Amino acid sequence: MRDGVVLKADVYRPQTSDQVPVIVMRTQYGKAGAQVDPHRYRSPDWFASHCYLVVVQDIRGQGESGGTFTEFANDNNDGYDSVEWAAALPGSNGKVGMYGSSYVGATQWLAATATPPHLATIVPANTASDYYDGWTYQGGEFRLAFVEPWAMATIGATAALNRGDTATAEQLAGDAAQYTRWLNFRPYQQFPPLHPGDPNVAPWFYDWLRHPTRDAYWKQWSIRDRYPQVKVPVLDFEGWYDAFLSGGVENFTGMVAHGGTAAARANQRLVIGPWDHLGWGRPGSPISAPRLGEAAGAAGDSPINELMLAWYDHFLKGKDNHVSAGQPTVDYFVRGANVWKTASAWPVPGTRFTTYYLSGPGGIGPTGRTGGLSTAEPTTPQAPDTYYYDPLDPVPSAGGHSCCGANTGPQGPYDQGPVEQRSDVLTYTTDPIQADTELTGPIQLKLWAESTATATDFTAKLVVVTPDGGTENLNNGILDTAFRDSLDHPTPIVPGQPYQYSIDIWPTSYLVKAGDRLRVEVSSSDYPQFAPNPNTGDPFGTSTATQGATQTILHDATHPSSVLLPIVPGWHGGDTKFPMTR
Repeated sequence: MRDGVVLKADVYRPQTSDQVPVIVMRTQYGKAGAQVDPHRYRSPDWFASHCYLVVVQDIRGQGESGGTFTEFANDNNDGYDSVEWAAALPGSNGKVGMYGSSYVGATQWLAATATPPHLATIVPANTASDYYDGWTYQGGEFRLAFVEPWAMATIGATAALNRGDTATAEQLAGDAAQYTRWLNFRPYQQFPPLHPGDPNVAPWFYDWLRHPTRDAYWKQWSIRDRYPQVKVPVLDFEGWYDAFLSGGVENFTGMVAHGGTAAARANQRLVIGPWDHLGWGRPGSPISAPRLGEAAGAAGDSPINELMLAWYDHFLKGKDNHVSAGQPTVDYFVRGANVWKTASAWPVPGTRFTTYYLSGPGGIGPTGRTGGLSTAEPTTPQAPDTYYYDPLDPVPSAGGHSCCGANTGPQGPYDQGPVEQRSDVLTYTTDPIQADTELTGPIQLKLWAESTATATDFTAKLVVVTPDGGTENLNNGILDTAFRDSLDHPTPIVPGQPYQYSIDIWPTSYLVKAGDRLRVEVSSSDYPQFAPNPNTGDPFGTSTATQGATQTILHDATHPSSVLLPIVPGWHGGDTKFPMTR
């Protein structure tokens, strides 16, 4: 690297004397593994057998590479230097592509923002647009079930092994096995497993906690702020229940609008399948929620290896194989119908964004739950709904988008019945849908609410309800009320004063069958997916203090709480086979 640090890579060579392109993976999860297990990518020598030089590199401070590991900090410059080194390898034709999932997708974006001249394309999967918003935090709230286990079990432990600290690596492995115990630990800034105050173990973790807003610390690495610096075509893979779905979609739309060249803007392709973070629908891959894989069937198998090979053949070898149409493309899997459809933009052109208004009592009453969702705007007074939120008794997570496995970060579709038995969960439900209806795109709840606290959370979840009463979450969202206007500059709320909150429920695609109903759940916690808001307004992670709050949900003519649903009119089916070419 430019500062003299040596990073180690394995190089796989094809059996040819021709000069060939190079594809590079920069990973913090071990170059020998190359993200093959659990059944994501084919092995590096499979790609090499198709006449590519394949380079799999340990990033700084991980695996066999030198230097000190710090998440995000070195991957711009190291990515640039590694791409240029790979381009000059003997046998290289000078064109370089990149691939990899999760943080190995981040290493691609961070390299691409540095604009190395020999980088020709990237293929990131399951990765974000911003490492504050939609990675470490969401809606201003800490993504507890993802961040703590990941920091312990993977990057913290492997960084310890890299520097020869086997005692800490063993301790972290033991603590990670007891993750439910540690998810309950407060205050976060004194989290014992990662050695607060020790500059050698995980100072980056405590930096994340000390920067609970989208400040300059996070902006220095943000992808969403740097699309004009990225000048290459991108093939982006995401899953409907992946931890970074929203950011992946934003990367696509951001590059289409602001990519650094006309060719880059035109050659963006986004694939969204019926997958969570690790369950990619390939034979042998882990499925966090069996219904996700079983319902999708063979149609939901990920095409990633064959498609990225075709993508490289086009952009690195110049083959006219129609893998890119020369215009932006979105391939998306419609759950419920279990078919693939294709669009030229996101949101899907022609989407009819339809407002449904909350009405009636959303809580549990003598006759059950009778809260409604209707396209008719309220014109008469309605009594508000109230519930009590206790940070020491948070609503348990039941699926959704998280990372990295079902054992730590709840993800995927789940029955919502147990959650809906709680008195601190409100529900609002449509009448039965009259005809099969495709619901594809982003969802937003505009919620009018009051709280007795100066800072609290509101959560939202979109659920499909089948005629037999079964419930399944389609996706979820959260907002810390202090971040209602800005992720940069949070401000407290005035107790008892109504505010309108815009809560982004992450995107979905689902065929709502005739007779099904749609439901919105409203609450104030989703644990352990997100850290419960203590309601005190204390600086994040510094205190064990909590206080309960009475939450009031308004849905009257003056405060018309509503959800905006993306309806694609005229359901006409799709393809059971992934559309490889355009």
